[in-house]
Amino acid sequence: MKKLFTLLMLCGVLSFGSSADVFAQGATTTQTTTTADEDTAAQAAPVVQDTQTTTDPTPEADVLGAEGEEAGFHQSVKTKFIEGGWEFMGIVLLCLILGLAVAIERIITLNMATTNTKKLLARVEDALATGGVEAAKEVTRNNSSPVASIFTQGLMRSSEGIDMVEKSIISYGSVEMGRLERGLVWISLFISLAPMLGFMGTVLGMIEAFDNIERQGDISPVVVANGIKIALLTTVAGLIVAVILQLFYNYCVSKIDSLVNKMEDASIALVDMLVRHQLARR
Repeated sequence: MKKLFTLLMLCGVLSFGSSADVFAQGATTTQTTTTADEDTAAQAAPVVQDTQTTTDPTPEADVLGAEGEEAGFHQSVKTKFIEGGWEFMGIVLLCLILGLAVAIERIITLNMATTNTKKLLARVEDALATGGVEAAKEVTRNNSSPVASIFTQGLMRSSEGIDMVEKSIISYGSVEMGRLERGLVWISLFISLAPMLGFMGTVLGMIEAFDNIERQGDISPVVVANGIKIALLTTVAGLIVAVILQLFYNYCVSKIDSLVNKMEDASIALVDMLVRHQLARR
């Protein structure tokens, strides 16, 4: 199910990029058509009306200007992407798409794993008081959070003593922590890989620029500036991807730390609860 969700997220990101390009092209076409209509009307209208139109700008002109700026931004991004070379720029873009897919899947999974530990502890304590350990197991089994899974493992060892309960909680807590951290290694890989690919593209671009200088026999400012600009575009793209993915990575790490702290506190509360329950039975 998680793999299917990741594939759906990947398709969604790709569809978003395609729709943005279509929107940009539609905005450019609309601006061109509107400009052509205005030129035709200006030629057919008298000189007095043309002068009045020039001196009295309308809000429609501002709207067309805003659409033109948006279309120009998208066109500039596409132009820079092509200038940087599709070989490395495409790989860097793929790192961004895959990294975002994994990060979004992790964020949703971590948010679903979050539960109200105080409410869960209260329900477990009520179940222990009314129905004993078996009733408490039913409460924890009906909850899919990592804290409830740790409670289930601890309650299953309650008949063997408090020491076994603590060992079981510690062992299964490590398992749940590993599950929470699953997938972060891929985000970290893409964070490291994107700048390295950008630097590699820059180095290869500089080599190509020096080859052009060697073939021409002199240092032309046009050749040098154009080659260096194209070479540095891959580095900029790699750094942008790394910054975006780093933000998602830090959010996931902070979320995992919060969940682990809640699991530790709840586990201690469960052990104390079992001790009180056993003392009450005596």
